[in-house]
Amino acid sequence: MTVHGEREIVPAVTKADAAEALKQFTDGFNKANRTLDPAVTSSYESDALLMIDRAGLKASRAAHPQGNPNASPLSFRDPHFTVPKQAGWPRFFLADAVTNRQDRSGRDARWFLVFSRSAADAPWRAVYLASLAAGQVPQFRTDADGFAEPVPGDGSGLTVDPAELSKAYTDYLRTGKGDLFAPGPRTDAWRRDRAAKSRMPGAQIQWVDQPARFAPVALRTADGGALVFFASYYHQQKTVSEGSMMHVTPQVQGVMDKPVEEAPKITLTNLSAQAVKVPAKGAGGKVAVLNHIESRTSAKVP
Repeated sequence: MTVHGEREIVPAVTKADAAEALKQFTDGFNKANRTLDPAVTSSYESDALLMIDRAGLKASRAAHPQGNPNASPLSFRDPHFTVPKQAGWPRFFLADAVTNRQDRSGRDARWFLVFSRSAADAPWRAVYLASLAAGQVPQFRTDADGFAEPVPGDGSGLTVDPAELSKAYTDYLRTGKGDLFAPGPRTDAWRRDRAAKSRMPGAQIQWVDQPARFAPVALRTADGGALVFFASYYHQQKTVSEGSMMHVTPQVQGVMDKPVEEAPKITLTNLSAQAVKVPAKGAGGKVAVLNHIESRTSAKVP
């Protein structure tokens, strides 16, 4: 009997292929961070994570054009793979492993990488990355064979559909309205921090948040909720007082089409990727932002 992967619900990946994808990510990551060559990232990343890491490498290369031959190689241990059953394309799986990078508490950080591919003959590439502490890692819902349950973008049974998360998040950051999101460093505390920085002596900062079109990825948790990965943009326009100029660092110049060393006004665009815990509809609770990574992807002057 022929199994048509585009119609049949089957495991997204074998454990052997998942392990190979993690190895290819590690090799590509180490090469990119040694050479600071943004072009290398497309061999092991895609979508939001590709844009974030490529921008970071551009900024680093502007400050260190010779590369970073002394970069500490990334390594993983104790890998686990959460594999959903899926039909059609794209498909995804989640890999998590302990790294040789330290978190804020000084412990070896565990990274969670979402890998995706768009067709049977396409390579697996990482599209999201988060670092989660042990107490943040949810228990995933699995079937009798140990396979996870993917959550659709719409009709998810969650308090907010994954497809609507980016807009809901950026609307909240812009207006502060609604009670969908739990208090935390990247929700109400971030709004307060922005307000404090919006008018400082000699400078003004304006903020604009914008949804991103990168597809979210969601896995059902045992309590009926979901762990969701999604991306969003925010823009900062910095203006200094009349007659003054601000210094533009080499890192910022690295993501500019036409680099300048000084400017009275500059608009910075950052791409941010979040990992959030979303409760099931009717279960109570709020969306908790567990982790985020970001990078400045562009800078422009008038």
